[in-house]
Amino acid sequence: MAAFVHFLGLCFLGLLVAVPWGAIAADEDPLQDVYVADPNAQFKVNGFVCKAMPNASDFVSPLLRKAGNTNNKLGSSVTAAGAANFPGLNTQGLSFARIDYAPGGVVPPHNHPRASEVLFVVAGTLRVGFVSSDGNSTLFTNTLYPGDLTVFPRGLVHFIINVGDSQAFSLSGLDSQNPGASLLPTVLFASNPTIGDDVLGKAFNLPQKEIDMIKAALKG
Repeated sequence: MAAFVHFLGLCFLGLLVAVPWGAIAADEDPLQDVYVADPNAQFKVNGFVCKAMPNASDFVSPLLRKAGNTNNKLGSSVTAAGAANFPGLNTQGLSFARIDYAPGGVVPPHNHPRASEVLFVVAGTLRVGFVSSDGNSTLFTNTLYPGDLTVFPRGLVHFIINVGDSQAFSLSGLDSQNPGASLLPTVLFASNPTIGDDVLGKAFNLPQKEIDMIKAALKG
């Protein structure tokens, strides 16, 4: 099984290398070969300040080696690798993520405002879906198995759930070093400061008691 998973991972990485990301990337094209991020810089720019002397270790990361802890309310764990914690990705227009799922685990409806996402299933059975923004709110949903790929178009709300009876594991490539992520339940009911209850009540046709219950559940 481990050899099969390794083979699938290599195939997915090969696919990412083969895709002409520079032609479709959400971020601006780099003006030089490498521009390694310096997270310790004293001033900020739109992105990260360049490290004066990059070295080979800046272009390798062990972030995704280990499975994330899925012992939580959602039953899922997202481990992200972007320019902030993998400096060699700075200006490359890419980020990467590992997602682990307990049986029934879910990544709730969310979107990435600055990136499209390609998801590759390494292990388990996942149901995924995204909703169009064309005014019809059409749901496109599929069940995925090991070796399957899917795409979540940039900015569209999407979700993932493990519908199998065992742990699942997927990898995602995104075409921005900082794709952003807005989880709808949190954005709507647990923002800081909070959206007014009068707005939420009318938008969702909910009485105050139910709004309070939702907010309490998200805080717990």
